[in-house]
Amino acid sequence: MERLFFLLGSGLAGLSVALGAFGAHALKARLDAGLLANFETGARYQMYHALALLAVAWAAARWPASSLPALAGWLFVAGIGLFSGSLYLMAFTGWRWLGAVTPLGGVAFLAGWICLLVAAWRA
Repeated sequence: MERLFFLLGSGLAGLSVALGAFGAHALKARLDAGLLANFETGARYQMYHALALLAVAWAAARWPASSLPALAGWLFVAGIGLFSGSLYLMAFTGWRWLGAVTPLGGVAFLAGWICLLVAAWRA
């Protein structure tokens, strides 16, 4: 399981760098400031949680008897999809209603961090 989360973290971190560069160069002249800021927030939180997936890989290896690191990893993946994904889609489509989806990703991020905290506490 730790290898999977390390692969996901590495891949999503690289994608975050590419999306950030795309936003800074290709989208700057095409999006209004608010939508560009949303796109940049999505890329930033994707990077934070891609790095968190690397921590999940470490935690899964460190505490193999606990299922909490894997749960945290899947919550981070879901959070990236919901939080960052909704912000990317909002930037490309202008559909402001996607802003209602974004907090669901934030809740997934928070739940993932709580899972890691509890895993460390119980270890």
